[in-house]
Amino acid sequence: MNYCSDFRYDLEVGKIGEKLLNEILHAEQIEVKRDSWIFKSGNIAIEYESRGNPSGIAKSLATWWAIIFSGEYEDKYILMIEANKLKEIARIYYKKGNIKEMGDNNTSKSILIPLKEFFI
Repeated sequence: MNYCSDFRYDLEVGKIGEKLLNEILHAEQIEVKRDSWIFKSGNIAIEYESRGNPSGIAKSLATWWAIIFSGEYEDKYILMIEANKLKEIARIYYKKGNIKEMGDNNTSKSILIPLKEFFI
């Protein structure tokens, strides 16, 4: 996109973004997760198994995921990512072995994805 200092142009670009977000929030299925360890670990944990069964991203029918940065971030940041893109990133880190047992009695498995991966 070429730079343009014309407010009318910027307004039109902004309206396109507003329309996209409105469509996502009103028409799409969104999986919402709160992660209170992001600040401490620098990773987003994406569950894929619980008690030996597929769960989380492995079973979700959502087309978008919203991850609320809880804990030290006080729910003031939300990352929204298209589900297929999140799965693509998760597969990379799964293959690298970035897996952690979590939850009650460590009965769930999650893929740890460095936060920086989402800001490319």
